Amino acid sequence: MEVVIATKEANLEGTLTLPENARGVVLFSHGSGSSRFSPRNNYVARILNDAGFATLLLDLLTRQEDLDYEMRFDIELLTARLLEATSWLQSENKTKQMKIGYFGASTGAASALKAAAKLGRSISSVVSRGGRPDLASPEELALVAAPTLLIVGGSDDIVVELNREAFLNLACEKEMKIIPGASHLFEEPGKLEQVATAAKDWFRRYLA
Repeated sequence: MEVVIATKEANLEGTLTLPENARGVVLFSHGSGSSRFSPRNNYVARILNDAGFATLLLDLLTRQEDLDYEMRFDIELLTARLLEATSWLQSENKTKQMKIGYFGASTGAASALKAAAKLGRSISSVVSRGGRPDLASPEELALVAAPTLLIVGGSDDIVVELNREAFLNLACEKEMKIIPGASHLFEEPGKLEQVATAAKDWFRRYLA
């Protein structure tokens, strides 16, 4: 179902999917230039829905804001919006009893980790796909309490190194999964399926 989340500056549009007897809800934080219509994130969301998880795919920027290239990389703003969306989930009748997890892609992984650092045990788990956790400070990464999975494409050399450095700063339960032969967008045959499976298994372990 389509939802609108009112924040101080904007009304954010999202798609909330609620399987029957959902085990928890996963809030997606998309990368720069992406949206709730991202085919990759929608694919992952469908796998999670089939596994019994609710999902909220949300545009953290309005269409007008997204035209401003600099706003796409305003991690502080995106984190604030993600926190407001989390608060919305915690207050909505259909989701307020559910545990919450984050799925962050590319730059969206930074806002997911920064939000998780602020919310502590309120967030049950975090998954990053091809993320930029390095855009969160080492101090913030050290505050993340939620079990965190970093998934990176083996051919995405620079991002692999950035994730390795960030991984060392995480003090929570953590794992880094490198998918051999996968590029940044996991466009190669079968690679996105491996991402979805790893995310599903992680959320089954920590969010269910």
